[in-house]
Amino acid sequence: MATSDPDLIDVVAGPIDVAGLQGAVRRNSSGAVASFVGVVRDEHQGVRVHHLVYEAYPPMAQREMRRIAAEARAQWPIDAIALVHRVGRLEIGEASVAIVVAAPHRREALEACAFAIEKLKREVPIWKKEYSADGAAWVIGDPSRS
Repeated sequence: MATSDPDLIDVVAGPIDVAGLQGAVRRNSSGAVASFVGVVRDEHQGVRVHHLVYEAYPPMAQREMRRIAAEARAQWPIDAIALVHRVGRLEIGEASVAIVVAAPHRREALEACAFAIEKLKREVPIWKKEYSADGAAWVIGDPSRS
C-alpha cells in the first residue's frame, strides 16, 4: 500500500483478502485489530439461496465508504480502517464485505468496526440480488434488521 492515506477503501470484483487487510491496517501502535466479514449464506427468510450478485457504482460507493471511515476516526482513536465490498457474482460462503479496524485498544477497535458495518449496510449504495429456485429478487433494505 504505497499511499499516504492510512485507510483502505475499495470496491472489488474478486475475492477479499481479509488477512491482507489486517496486515495493511496494523501499526506498531495497534493493540487491537478487529474484523467483521460478511459472507453469503444459503438461506434468506426460509428460501434456499443459490448465489448473489452485488452491483455498485464504485466511485459513489467509495466516496460514501470514505465518509464512514472519517466518521469513525472522529469518534474513536483508531490507527487505520479498511472497508472493502465485493461486487459481481458471489457463491455461498464467499466474503461479500470486510471491515478491519486497528486501534490502540480493543474497545475502540470493536466499537468502530461495528459502527462501520452498520453505516455501510444502511448508507452505501451497493445493491444485492438473490438467486434461488423461485427466481431472482433484489433485496431492499438491511434484512438483518427484520
